[in-house]
Amino acid sequence: MIAIVDYNAGNVRSVLNALHRMGAEAEVTADPAVLRKADRVIFPGVGNAKPAMQNLKEKGLDKVLLELTQPFLGICLGMQLMCSHSEEGDTACLDIFPERVKHFEADKRIPHMGWNELVEMKGQLFEGLDDRSNVYFVHSYFAEVGADTSAKSEYGIPFTAALQRDNYYGVQFHPEKSGEVGAQILSNFLKINL
Repeated sequence: MIAIVDYNAGNVRSVLNALHRMGAEAEVTADPAVLRKADRVIFPGVGNAKPAMQNLKEKGLDKVLLELTQPFLGICLGMQLMCSHSEEGDTACLDIFPERVKHFEADKRIPHMGWNELVEMKGQLFEGLDDRSNVYFVHSYFAEVGADTSAKSEYGIPFTAALQRDNYYGVQFHPEKSGEVGAQILSNFLKINL
């Protein structure tokens, strides 16, 4: 069973619908016991980093998410919250990845919204995909490129499109809104064995 983290900051419905289209069984939950027992966990996110982290802390989920050993996928804000710090609200995040989350410069149209290419993809999440595959982004903040970057994209500057360390995966884009490429990425996530 797949657990989708419920912390009042998610694009939960679209992720749930995408999984159901794939024939996957998923449950939206904030119950630590369910999260610990799940085969894999998805951590979606839309919104502002500061209240999202506050919601996690109020539910006691900030500590639970750090204890999980099954495949774990953060999406959009979910991935950003897995980093060490976000400029959005000067927010201390989960620190799964050491990368810092920054705001795009004012000379760009913000948010960065629409289709963009993935480059330098590596790891199981991207198996079967061609370099420069397009995925759908909606974000004003980005994680810097670092040691855990497993795919990049560019919006004036290169930025992290995906992160991976141990059982933790994160994607800045929305696989559930990225057509066949996104479906392949979700399918790859569902096949990961640790």
